[in-house]
Amino acid sequence: MNTMLRILLLFLGCLSCLPALHAQEEEFSSALDSARAAEDNKKDTVIYSARYVRYTTLAMMKQGTFTYQIDTLHKNFQYYNPQQQPRNPSIHLGSYGLATRDLLFTPNKTIGFQTGFHSLERYIYQPDSIKYYRARAPFSELYNVGFFFDDQIIRAKVTQNVTPQLNIGGEFHAARADGYYINQRYNDLKSAVFAWYESPNHRYNLLTNAVFNRLISGENGAVLNDTLFRFDERQGSDSEPVRLRGMRDDRPRNTWRDNSVFLRQSLFIGRIDTINADQPEQQLLPTNRMSHSFSYRKRNFQFFKNEEDIYNAFPFGESVHTTDTTEVTTITNDFGYSFYLRGNSVGFIKNEVKLDLGYQHDMHWYRDRGYETFLQNNTLKAGVGYRFSDRVRITGDFNQIVQGNNFGDYLYEAQAAILLSNAVGRVVLGAYTQNKSPEQLFQRVNYTYHQWERNFDKTKTTNLSFTYENPVLGFSGKAEYFLISNHLYFREVDNPNADPRLLRVIEPVQWSNDINLLKLSVSQNFALGGFHFDNYGVYQRSDYNHILAIPELYTWHSVYYNDLLYKVVDFNIGFDVRFNTPFRTPSYAINIGQFYNDNAGIEFSTYPIVDVWTTATIKRVNLFLSYNFINQHVWPPGYYTVRRYPMQNANLRVGIAWKFYD
Repeated sequence: MNTMLRILLLFLGCLSCLPALHAQEEEFSSALDSARAAEDNKKDTVIYSARYVRYTTLAMMKQGTFTYQIDTLHKNFQYYNPQQQPRNPSIHLGSYGLATRDLLFTPNKTIGFQTGFHSLERYIYQPDSIKYYRARAPFSELYNVGFFFDDQIIRAKVTQNVTPQLNIGGEFHAARADGYYINQRYNDLKSAVFAWYESPNHRYNLLTNAVFNRLISGENGAVLNDTLFRFDERQGSDSEPVRLRGMRDDRPRNTWRDNSVFLRQSLFIGRIDTINADQPEQQLLPTNRMSHSFSYRKRNFQFFKNEEDIYNAFPFGESVHTTDTTEVTTITNDFGYSFYLRGNSVGFIKNEVKLDLGYQHDMHWYRDRGYETFLQNNTLKAGVGYRFSDRVRITGDFNQIVQGNNFGDYLYEAQAAILLSNAVGRVVLGAYTQNKSPEQLFQRVNYTYHQWERNFDKTKTTNLSFTYENPVLGFSGKAEYFLISNHLYFREVDNPNADPRLLRVIEPVQWSNDINLLKLSVSQNFALGGFHFDNYGVYQRSDYNHILAIPELYTWHSVYYNDLLYKVVDFNIGFDVRFNTPFRTPSYAINIGQFYNDNAGIEFSTYPIVDVWTTATIKRVNLFLSYNFINQHVWPPGYYTVRRYPMQNANLRVGIAWKFYD
């Protein structure tokens, strides 16, 4: 704690030195500004700014050809950890990179074949997340988050237009976290290469990428001390005994590999409408578009251990060396056609009707221990939409598997967005119905400690939603109703006599009763001068919250002050508080990476957790400094979100990102 306080004092001391440094540099800066002004006024000078570094995504290109300017702001820069996003919180095993599950009820809106592995999904770099750039000058970005030299998250990106029509680029991501307890080490390597080509007449577009992921997440089987926070005097976290103690190459771990190649071609036919012609913000709106996407993806999920289970981290068994592996190879071809009907004047869209038609074919080769199979699905897609300027937008999307192993799966969705006025706000009405096959891990497992073969019914989910947004008041609210039939989850097998051979043995279960769930989400932001107070809360109520393993209430609050220091440093400084009510905290099955409902039925609350932080932008550099869970030094001494796995201790984090584009 003393070391951390010294670092905080040093940081504040550096800030206090800024006035003196500023005074010394004032004369030099004035002369420098004059020189720059003279240089910039030369006729042949080209000034590059963030406005000329732009990007698009796969989702954006499905609407037309348009780009967004890169983000140079520092707001929310401190939320680097995918486990701790204020509006998408999670439960996890206590350190960066370990198994994670959503805290709030968030149903999976996909259909067709799925493996059922989700515990490390938040760290996977997905092909759909790739940004494709258009830059007049080479653009690069460096990003680093760390705590001294123990935990590090490094990202690097570089992209350049080789010709006005072709941009290529690449990314490299690496992370290492040692954790707080023994055998919590996590490390990953993720990389991507990408390219965007647009023909000179703007009718043909090609997006392509190759993405490579390797994630290694240590498993310690949880701490042995079940009363860790009941007494004031306790040893350091890194001295607490854990159930699995293998080290180095023999350390127990889950390893995920996820590699893919993606290519999408699209062709505009007929009239092309243009908004903001010859400007960086130019938008091209086709009247007819044909597209084809191809993807090849290979995934490998492996659990490894090489030690005796002395402290009962696993179900009853005598295995010392365990290597449970699942491999999945997927090839997808997706064909689409879109038709747009709109008026000739497109200064802004007055009336537009669209029709989307599509066909998708998926092939999956699945293999685990002693089992191998081939699956395929044929999916028909359709979409309709109507847009009246920016006031009314109505859309409908229909996806139906018409042939294959998951025949009968469907997802039908509709939405209507109505702008009442800029002062009154916007209303969004939504609905969807989904019929989904059980994921593979619910149907069949043949691993060292778990084996089953089941035949479950499809899960059906119906959703109705109402959203009201008023940016003027800084308010948004959403009410959702879910009706879930045949809900699937994992639980510990019944064991009324406490038979040690059944402890920690889990099984998939299909809940026979319908689940009705009401979910209310509210966001309200206040601002007074430079002071800001941002709030977000979610209330979720069901008769079966204990089956879903979710809290009834979650809230997050952020208080901060924003100002411009000496017209150079734009900064925020403040603190966050998050909290959720007690809920039936799940346990974790190590070798299959699943959270499950145990027979103990213990409930935990997060207590109020306080983080203090500051973020700043200096020209093209963003920085943050955060001290997380600072109230551990007062109360509480610690907390859980997963049974037997204590959450992270108070910690200091420093982050910096540079952008280069000239």
